[in-house]
Amino acid sequence: MLLSLLMLILLAACGYVEASAAEIESGNYETASQDILAAAVSYSIPTKYTTKRTNNAGTIRQINYTTYDYFGNNSQITKPAYVYLPYGYNSNQKYNVLYLMHGIGGNEREWGMFNDSSTVKIIMDNLIYYKDIDPFIIVTPNGRSSKNYANTSSDHNSFYKFGQELRNDLIPYIDKNFSTYANYNPNYYDKTAARGHRAMAGLSMGGMQTINIGICESLDLISNFGAFSAAPTTYNASRIANTINNNFSNYNINTFYNMCGTSDGIAWASATGATNGITSLTNKLTYGNNLTWQAIQGGGHDFNVWYLGFYNFARMAFK
Repeated sequence: MLLSLLMLILLAACGYVEASAAEIESGNYETASQDILAAAVSYSIPTKYTTKRTNNAGTIRQINYTTYDYFGNNSQITKPAYVYLPYGYNSNQKYNVLYLMHGIGGNEREWGMFNDSSTVKIIMDNLIYYKDIDPFIIVTPNGRSSKNYANTSSDHNSFYKFGQELRNDLIPYIDKNFSTYANYNPNYYDKTAARGHRAMAGLSMGGMQTINIGICESLDLISNFGAFSAAPTTYNASRIANTINNNFSNYNINTFYNMCGTSDGIAWASATGATNGITSLTNKLTYGNNLTWQAIQGGGHDFNVWYLGFYNFARMAFK
């Protein structure tokens, strides 16, 4: 009893008290104290993980892959993306893959993962160096499935077509050209076989894509998901549950981490709505098992929240 009291005092001093699942399911998202947390979740990134390494550092490559204008006339186009390869990348070793998505006003460079000063790269290099995670590959594509992908002001509805590009073009390209767990064959390969070794995550519009496209369209291909400040058009818990129950009854979810800042006037309602009540609607998600909700007290719609989301998700995925 005394130990429990001491723990509550300590948690309160840190700015939050973990709520029960019942409180979360009732929709009481009023404060950041009402979180359902996994053991790996942190509220800050330790300095050692944001310090650029001068040794044992991974590399970033730009790739160009063939896809199609799924939002338009299906004409063939070539799109760029960036790929992080962990230090010591070896084609004789198999690697998990994270597809990391940007927001509505960004592109494949929004996460900054295009040079050695990338915060994502620095965090990954250190997580691997300190043996917090097994090395994995990260891909940052452009989420607009349109010939106008380079125009950040182009019709945002092209974001909703990305599932076709992901399934038909990007995943096969990565599996063909990098050492993933998929056994790629130009004539035939079972993309679903490596689903446990794929993850999808994103900020804002990319968080929407992670939920709407990743979970609700591609659960047969991917099993780990991280949504950071998911955008207003994100499906709510009822729609998510109905979709995965009906369309993906034979596929599990390994990880679903959902987070948002409490002062985020853009995404708070949609982010909370994506998991509010969901465990009563599907047996595929359970708090404390494969579902984590985290509210960041005072957090806005910005990279202070999103880098923290990435740091936490990188430690959760593929466990």
